[in-house]
Amino acid sequence: MFFVRKPFFAMLLLAMLCAMSAVAQQGSPSSSNAGEQSQQSMPGMQQSGDQSGNDQKDSHPMPGMSMQMPMGAKPTTLIEEITQHTTSGTSAEPNSTPIPMLMTMKGSWTLMLHGVAFLNVDQQTGPRGADKVFSTNWFMPMAQRKLGPGTFTARTMFSFEPATITGRYYPELFQQGETAYGKPIVDGQHPHDFFMELAALYDLNLGERSLLSFYAAPVGDPAMGPTAFPHRASASEDPIAPLGHHLEDSTHIADDVITLGLTHSIVRLEASGFHGREPDEFRWNIDSGTIDSWSTRLTVQPGQNWSAQYSFAHLTSPEALSPEDDIQRMTASIMYNRPMARGNWASSLIWGRNRVMQTGLVWNGYLLESTLRFAENNYIWTRIENVDRTDELLLKDQFEPPDFRESNIGRVQAYTVGYDRDFKLIPHLETALGAQVTLYQDGGQLAQIYGNHPVGVVMFLRVRPFGKER
Repeated sequence: MFFVRKPFFAMLLLAMLCAMSAVAQQGSPSSSNAGEQSQQSMPGMQQSGDQSGNDQKDSHPMPGMSMQMPMGAKPTTLIEEITQHTTSGTSAEPNSTPIPMLMTMKGSWTLMLHGVAFLNVDQQTGPRGADKVFSTNWFMPMAQRKLGPGTFTARTMFSFEPATITGRYYPELFQQGETAYGKPIVDGQHPHDFFMELAALYDLNLGERSLLSFYAAPVGDPAMGPTAFPHRASASEDPIAPLGHHLEDSTHIADDVITLGLTHSIVRLEASGFHGREPDEFRWNIDSGTIDSWSTRLTVQPGQNWSAQYSFAHLTSPEALSPEDDIQRMTASIMYNRPMARGNWASSLIWGRNRVMQTGLVWNGYLLESTLRFAENNYIWTRIENVDRTDELLLKDQFEPPDFRESNIGRVQAYTVGYDRDFKLIPHLETALGAQVTLYQDGGQLAQIYGNHPVGVVMFLRVRPFGKER
């Protein structure tokens, strides 16, 4: 059972339900805009003039944006990019980044849907290897409209991974973080919660170059780290989590999140309060707790194709198996996106660092990933990681001893390359077949456990809704 402990969040959920009800009423045949709405039904969402036959000037402006920015148009400023709210939480990617989604208008509401689903066949080799068939997936419906002097957005995100990833994790060598059946997850990645986000956002323009933003979520993404890996354009074709996930962007699912953001020109400063404990292993419910942790993030977007951020957080008791430990986390990232004829090129360089306050343990993760779409239907990508690992890796399928204290045991490198190709089978649904290979390199004690040069191979089917952009 889920019990909302704070009346504020109960009111927030009620407001979101009322908003969705209003959307349904706007979409009824009795609406004064019914004829116009019928021309903007699901199959034709977010179509540009050259695709639908309608001139661009007939497009609807996004709520809270100028008439020069029609519905589905690419943002040209950081403020426009933020008010679209198409990334995770309140994070930002370069303005030129394509966002595959379906979009339509229902009365005064703009409705959007984006997401992705992978059906994976995973084989990890070596003495610690395993294989599994599973699905990684997420879906994000949104509703947005003008409200008073600003713009209101209701956004949800769901994942069926609690059902599509059996055994509470999928195989991934050298991965660690969170628990399954009371034991630390070792050589595996946990599923996302069913409720990844339930959020209300409000943006208020302070003149032409400034924006004040509010974000509140019983489950959401505080101002910490880069855009989370499931939503990054540079990771769009990789169905597997980075090894550095719990050093870089694992707070993308947190409880009782409140964020205040101020944007001026190309700079954005944010501060968040939230509950620091990571989600428990019971993935279908909504956790809750006191707001005991905080974070702050500085974002700079010096051009259409660039975005950079630095963030710092104090996490109170994030790990269920080490409740006495608090963590300070720092991250920094640079993202680059380059639109191309019949394609796109997105890249990210990310650093994350954890420091346990009680023990002084420090470990780092470094990531470079890049995805190139070319000749319209083809994708190639790479992910290169260099991450510190702790001796928790020695506890595979074991409970932690009562006196266990983590310490660094070595550093692991992972080199991933992959390819997939889209096939035009269903309108507005990208369907691709692909595969990727990951080569792991380790040394010292880890090499004795994992063998020489273990490999991870994933073959998959990927589906993703899209409108104007891909």
